[in-house]
Amino acid sequence: MDIRIISEEQKADINIKNEPFRLFSRIVPSYADGVWSYTLTPLPEESTMLFPDESYDYDSMKENTVFIGAYEHDKCVGLCVLQTSMFRYMYISDLKVNADQRGKGVGKALIRRSAEIAKERGYIGLYTIGQDNNAAACLFYLGCGFRIGGLDTEVYNGTSQQGKSDIYFYLDF
Repeated sequence: MDIRIISEEQKADINIKNEPFRLFSRIVPSYADGVWSYTLTPLPEESTMLFPDESYDYDSMKENTVFIGAYEHDKCVGLCVLQTSMFRYMYISDLKVNADQRGKGVGKALIRRSAEIAKERGYIGLYTIGQDNNAAACLFYLGCGFRIGGLDTEVYNGTSQQGKSDIYFYLDF
């Protein structure tokens, strides 16, 4: 597996397709005495979800965005999108791995490379957001050393996603 920054020559790779993922549990964060913890609550029915495909524009985004690709035999099988931030943490706005490559360390390799890039640019860490009903993603971030740093229970009000919350995850270097 080759993990590298996607250059102008490979810019078409930034629009790899999203693939379905399992929804099986909800992460329920709680905050007490300055410490975040969580419990897992099984969903009443296991299902899958598929995010709409993005239409990233390399040329208009390249000034404030780093696209990192995971390549197997010159095919992009994973993508991490890092965005600059006015904060001390660089933002992971997207992380995806093709379904047939999940569980093989591709996501962790993308996180490691993202951390290297963020450090090189003077950031003290990374942050990202996961939907509370996407337990696989949330547990993945926690397994990579991220910690829960916040919860937004209002973000989906008035949308088709109403009832969901966003959990903020932080990784310190």
